[in-house]
Amino acid sequence: MTTFLYGLVLQFKLDKRSKSLLVTYYVVPLIFFLLMGGIFTSIMPNMKETLVQSMIVMGVSMGAFLGYPHALAQTYGSDIKKVYQANGVSLSFGLITMFLSAFIHLMLMCSVIVFLAPVLFEAQRPERLPLFYAALAIYLSASLSVGSALGLIVKNQAKLTMTGQLLFLPSIMLSGIMFPAELLPNILNTIGQIFPAHWGYRFMQVGGFQIQNLWYLLVILILASIVCGLLVKKQKFE
Repeated sequence: MTTFLYGLVLQFKLDKRSKSLLVTYYVVPLIFFLLMGGIFTSIMPNMKETLVQSMIVMGVSMGAFLGYPHALAQTYGSDIKKVYQANGVSLSFGLITMFLSAFIHLMLMCSVIVFLAPVLFEAQRPERLPLFYAALAIYLSASLSVGSALGLIVKNQAKLTMTGQLLFLPSIMLSGIMFPAELLPNILNTIGQIFPAHWGYRFMQVGGFQIQNLWYLLVILILASIVCGLLVKKQKFE
């Protein structure tokens, strides 16, 4: 356990020093929040009720699909994997510590939004914070599990960026955070429901902590975890 905690702390510090992760985990999501928060609430005053959830979905989607997979691909596509194998360390160790490090970083970013939105934009703060953070943790885990699978499957950095964009853009455009999903054509509304952002956005809203918003996130989390387990085992023979 001591070794695991040491590895987690070390990974957290390495991620904190990474300029690319700093941008995708903190800089861009928070700048977007500061710039667009006032615009959204001015144009659509009713958005004050869901501004926190909307900005969190944007930040989590960026970190999980555009930042985290690249870091994972770099680790498992470099000599670090050989270092794990040479020292008898399970290859899953890197995946687990990177997953938890990304989880902590993105949770910190989300917490900044939770506590600044009411102060800066008079947005509604989640009424029951324990339930809200439970919903956020599940949504964040589901998104990062998809990002994990993405980082292990796509090894080419250019292709990884393209694939990440294919997940990120629909997540923010079709999930309902920019405008009500009901305004979209039926086909786009249906496509939007494929992405974790659609369900996470509803799950974090007041009264949204219900099984109909939870089940899909759990299915994604379980399936992506199975895929990641198989991919890590495959790494031993590559």
